[in-house]
Amino acid sequence: MGSRRWPGRWIYAGLGALLSAGAPLGLLAVRAAQAARVSADWAREEVTTNAAIFIYVTASTLVVFVLFGYVLGHHSDQLLRLAQSDPLTGLHNARVFQERLEEEWGRARRYGRALSLLLIDVDGLKGINDRRGHRAGDAALVRVAAALRRTARQTDLTARWGGDEFALLAPDTRGAAALRLGERICALVSETARTDGEPMTVSVGVATIDGAPDDGALQLRERADAALYAAKRQGRNRVAGEPATTAPPP
Repeated sequence: MGSRRWPGRWIYAGLGALLSAGAPLGLLAVRAAQAARVSADWAREEVTTNAAIFIYVTASTLVVFVLFGYVLGHHSDQLLRLAQSDPLTGLHNARVFQERLEEEWGRARRYGRALSLLLIDVDGLKGINDRRGHRAGDAALVRVAAALRRTARQTDLTARWGGDEFALLAPDTRGAAALRLGERICALVSETARTDGEPMTVSVGVATIDGAPDDGALQLRERADAALYAAKRQGRNRVAGEPATTAPPP
């Protein structure tokens, strides 16, 4: 969702290609210094006479600089991915999610658009950790993350909020559609995410703004958290929501 960032490996490779253009120009400058003469006619004659040398210098420098830029950019992409991702599940981390929540809340308020936040909590993760160990608990979190990826739309943002809790930010999504999205998440997790044959479930809390709300992004998260606790109290493996916050009447 939002603006797409060009991969660093291609940016660095492109910069390498631009920098490689200096090699034939540098060679021409050295030749000019040796010949003690500079003119357009001399430069054309020099390049034509020594075309093979200039082609070799240009091509070899281009290949080396592009490859070096690609490798450097690839490492830059990896560092950025590590800074923005949860190391266990590969989803966005809490810092990225909080930044995007603020951005999307501001956009929804500015343009009077809907925005829904879903908080997802794994039911009984402590019991899985106690009975089967933390490795099984980690595997359960990875399975839930995979279910979230399958359910989320291209415009949604999924993240691991922390511990056994996940978050899904759904721009341009009103309350009823957000509740249906939460129901799909519950169904997919219970169908596909199992630990040693034991079915797993999640509880989902949904909060929505529609229009230009008076409260802020923090309040939206707090309302989603309250809805999540309501889903837990109602028996887990379910979705709970609350009325959307809208602009007050004029």
